[in-house]
Amino acid sequence: MAERADIRIGVLCLDTAFTKILGHIRNPATFDFPVVYRVVQGATPRRVVSEADPTLLEPFIDAARALESEGVAAITAACGFLVIFQQRLADAVRIPLYSSSLIQLPMVHRMVAADRTIGLLVADENALTRRHLEAIGGESLPLCVAGMAAHPEFREVILEGRRNNLDADRLGREVLTEVGRLAAHNPDLGALIIECTDLVPYRHAIQRHLGVPVFDIVTLTEMVHRTLDPGNRKSSP
Repeated sequence: MAERADIRIGVLCLDTAFTKILGHIRNPATFDFPVVYRVVQGATPRRVVSEADPTLLEPFIDAARALESEGVAAITAACGFLVIFQQRLADAVRIPLYSSSLIQLPMVHRMVAADRTIGLLVADENALTRRHLEAIGGESLPLCVAGMAAHPEFREVILEGRRNNLDADRLGREVLTEVGRLAAHNPDLGALIIECTDLVPYRHAIQRHLGVPVFDIVTLTEMVHRTLDPGNRKSSP
């Protein structure tokens, strides 16, 4: 039987250098199990988020296969906009691969009343296209979207990479401003999915602010890890 420490999750990473605070998927202290990181050189936020550059698919496939060869039990990614490559990436390996928190969208929609809207908190609202949603069967679901591209701390550090020193408090204020605006314009909000992995450290503050369930890549990774961990089965024979 596999031990918990043997069950490692691989993470496909963008080429960024800013500070990854606790709660970020690229901060190993976020998890109580081991994670293995693989950076795809040249995969900048601009190329992945703004451009959905198709030439990055093969480098991400190569990185996924390398993680699989290292013995990870499942693979995820540190940018939700990689959802556009979800099926191609999953087909490239023989272990579970979930590229984005957005793959939870159909499930979350089924969890709330039909007259409720699902919110998405994304890096750049204008970069989220129908193709991204079609990749996970979410193109016809009732959605409201909030983007962070107009907020200076997020834009300068994360999207544009002008500096690596992240002001976590300033970014936190920007996040709450944006989700507050989303809630004010959508009183029927039933749940929120955080697409952008860089915003997950603020999950608890967002949930307190909105008072609805909040889903993200870290909680999804914790769930996937539990599905692969026989030690969590309390009733195992």
